[in-house]
Amino acid sequence: MRIPKQLLQRKSVDALTAIENSLKQTLTAKDLTLLGVGGIIGAGIFVLTGIAAARYAGPAIVVSFVLAGIACALAALCYSELAAMIPVSGSAYSYAYATLGELMAWIIGWDLVLEYALASSTVAIGWAAYLISFMESLGLHLPRYLTTTYLADPAAGFINLPAVAIILLLTGLLVLGIRQSAMFNLAMVMIKLAVIILFILAGAGHIQADNWADFSPFGFGGVLTGAGVIFFAYIGFDAVSTAAQEAVNPQKDVPFGIIASLVICTLLYILVAAVLTGIISYKELNVTAPIAIAVDRAGMLWLSPIVKIGAIAGLTSVMLVLLMGQSRIFFAMAKDRLLPPVFAEVHPQFQTPHLSTLMVGVAVALLAGFMPIEKLGELVSIGTLFAFVLVCAGVLVLRISHPELERHFRCPASPYVPLAGILVCLALMAGLPLDTWLRLLVWLLIGFGIYFGYGIRHSKLRVL
Repeated sequence: MRIPKQLLQRKSVDALTAIENSLKQTLTAKDLTLLGVGGIIGAGIFVLTGIAAARYAGPAIVVSFVLAGIACALAALCYSELAAMIPVSGSAYSYAYATLGELMAWIIGWDLVLEYALASSTVAIGWAAYLISFMESLGLHLPRYLTTTYLADPAAGFINLPAVAIILLLTGLLVLGIRQSAMFNLAMVMIKLAVIILFILAGAGHIQADNWADFSPFGFGGVLTGAGVIFFAYIGFDAVSTAAQEAVNPQKDVPFGIIASLVICTLLYILVAAVLTGIISYKELNVTAPIAIAVDRAGMLWLSPIVKIGAIAGLTSVMLVLLMGQSRIFFAMAKDRLLPPVFAEVHPQFQTPHLSTLMVGVAVALLAGFMPIEKLGELVSIGTLFAFVLVCAGVLVLRISHPELERHFRCPASPYVPLAGILVCLALMAGLPLDTWLRLLVWLLIGFGIYFGYGIRHSKLRVL
């Protein structure tokens, strides 16, 4: 059976970069690094660390973070090469279009929709848990039917209203402008970095070595699964590449922002995971606010409200970056007419893709309001890993097919680093539960239906 030519047709790098930029270019290397830190540090530390430790890795969650960090480092080097060479808003979607053809570009674009939308929803649920905990410490209580989804508790739950509210508020901010969003992100990042460092320093004095005695209770398989689950927490550096079209000097600043944010956050993740599992038994961490629980159990009552404020700020910046990334993916796909062109419209005053931002915000708010956190997190991880595999493959393809192209940043030790990135990401995907793979397959089948029903007939590269 012959594959139709259209499905393999690639969009040239020149065509990708020649598109008129209707988005406002205001982001510097510092802004991009802070966007990366804002997107990475949040759910991994404040939410999923405890769940992954309790269910999969135990105290060896530290090793899981190391494995996930290695996989991310390999992928980050590949992202940096492609982002510097193709500084557009589509991230891995645009890179796949230039290297692997239209069908693979659609697959990765549809996968990124899953990644960012579900990631935003997952973080919103964690944000709501910390907000509720903080409110209760002040003597304020919301009824359970407004803070718990029906699927999580059919007897008493209905909607997670705080999660819905924060998503809608951040969506409004993103519509107003990228500069305003970046300034807000800066404030949130400074707060959460200060709180995380304070937790590490204060918590180190409350570590009980006995909590590390059974260091790897689930074996290496559990460590690997834990790495796959918490891999979700690293997608912030991926989101940096979605802002390339809004960077002042994308060829230099985007690679810097990707790599710098990843290094900073990986170090902090490892330190927090070690302190957290040292303060409290991993068996007690199967909660959506693990650091708050650990601080309370350790008797550091003075630190408890500070940690909760830091978590709220940290998770707020993550949602902001993820929502921005999602709307930019929609923007790029609509520019290529694989999605309706309405999603590529830019607000005449704010110079933001306002309609795609609003649609994404409403969809994410509904997911956060009615879905439980566990399944969302696993789906995000497999979507992220799949995207990383294709980005690493894209570097190899372009090195062979277009060696003459100017590369402002070159992935070192190619082809070994891209190949290692592919293998490590595939290994982490293999460690995820079977039902997660099945849900990814269902999502991709829905995407194929949209592509063959709409996208292939409206594509700018349509073969007449």
